[in-house]
Amino acid sequence: MYSFIYAILFLIAGAAAGVGISLYFKNQYNKKYLELEEKNKEKIKDAEKEAERIKKDAYLESKDIRYQAKSEVEKELKEKRHEINQIEKRLRHKEEILERKLDQFEKRENELGRREKDFVRKENSISEKEKEYDQLVLQAKERLERLSGITQEEAKAMLLKAVEDEIRFDKGKLIKQIEQDTKEEAEKKAHDIISLAVQRYASEYVSDVTVTAVTLPNDEMKGRIIGREGRNIRALEAATGVDFIIDDTPEAVTLSGFDPVRREIARIALERLIADGRIHPARIEEIVEKAKKEVNQTMREEGERAVFDLGLTGVHPEFIKLLGRLKYRTSYGQNVLQHSREVAYLSGMMASELKADVKLAKRAGLLHDIGKAVDHEVEGAHHEIGAVIAKKLNEDERVINAMLVHHGDGDPTCIESALVTAADALSAARPGVRRESIENYIKRLEKLEDIAMSYTGVEKCYAIQAGREIRIIVKPDDTTDEMSYLMSREIAKKIESEMTYPGQIKITVIRESRFVDYAK
Repeated sequence: MYSFIYAILFLIAGAAAGVGISLYFKNQYNKKYLELEEKNKEKIKDAEKEAERIKKDAYLESKDIRYQAKSEVEKELKEKRHEINQIEKRLRHKEEILERKLDQFEKRENELGRREKDFVRKENSISEKEKEYDQLVLQAKERLERLSGITQEEAKAMLLKAVEDEIRFDKGKLIKQIEQDTKEEAEKKAHDIISLAVQRYASEYVSDVTVTAVTLPNDEMKGRIIGREGRNIRALEAATGVDFIIDDTPEAVTLSGFDPVRREIARIALERLIADGRIHPARIEEIVEKAKKEVNQTMREEGERAVFDLGLTGVHPEFIKLLGRLKYRTSYGQNVLQHSREVAYLSGMMASELKADVKLAKRAGLLHDIGKAVDHEVEGAHHEIGAVIAKKLNEDERVINAMLVHHGDGDPTCIESALVTAADALSAARPGVRRESIENYIKRLEKLEDIAMSYTGVEKCYAIQAGREIRIIVKPDDTTDEMSYLMSREIAKKIESEMTYPGQIKITVIRESRFVDYAK
């Protein structure tokens, strides 16, 4: 019973406490709400004051801007007025000048009118005098015709014929003199340029011939190169494409092949195999592959060095590769790459003397024999092969022309082509540069003498200076001076058409008359 009463009391006390607490919190909330409302009112007042201040500042700023804009406009208007005043002054000054000139023009016009009247009077007087003069001339002509017995037209024709004959004779003499002077001057200038170019180049030429024989340390090495049942030598020939000739020659192996690059690869590979001592098919293939890479690298470096030494740019990589191949190509014992470099130097020097394109002359000289790099693989003459390659690589037309005509097979289209032809002959014809067999040398001399002796009136002939000059002695009773001159021309043409030779051949015809008597 008491517990129930206590419970009710507790409930009542809790309810009273809850009501009190809720009233307390409500009062606190109302107080804070009033404080916040008061603060909001103050903030609104402050914001209104700030807005009023900003409004005043904006008004003042806009007023300043209007004032500045007005000042600038007034200043610009003032400048424009000043400029207009200056223009008006200049116009007034020009107007005054024009008025003065107009006055002067009117004065001159009056003066010219007066002079024109005087000129008309004088012209009339001259016309009358001309009529009198014509009448006198006519009378003089009639008198001359009566005295001479010929008409005026006949006299004019006789005079013109005499003058024409005299002029024709003088013209022939003048043309002959000019031709002679021009020829002498051209020859002197050409000799000076060529001698200067050769003197400036003056390189020591060493003939680099591809080695085709490999020296062996002993004859036992031949058996190791051949191998069991010939397997080693077959592997070498298959890998290099070169024939290995092992004969009775002591301590030597001969390499035979048309491709000079393959011969060089075979030589390097064989020398390394001999030095290594391990000779079997697998090792042969490995060494040959390394030799190929080395030779290709060497060719590329040689081509790049040639282009760099001559200062050329824009040379196609395929040309550089082919130039490197020329290192292993020879002609009459003359290394073709060295020959091409020399032709390029000589062409450039002569082009410099003649104020021609030096770079183009060097480029054409370096590439003129590029066809020799592949002439053992492609049918045709080396200059035609080179021209075809150059066209495929979009080379300059002038360089292609130099390639085609450097052996006299066509006409040069530019001075650089002619210079390359001359430089090629100089490089090939210098003493000691090219080698040929004694049999070919003797045959060429005999051929020259046979051509000379085939003409009527020739008494003796001698091929001298290693076949670069032929002297012909004719019978004076059977041959005149004019016939001797024609004979030299005909022999030169026949030699050009029937023989192949480097440089040029001088033909000298000698006609000598001797008169002998004895005093007794």
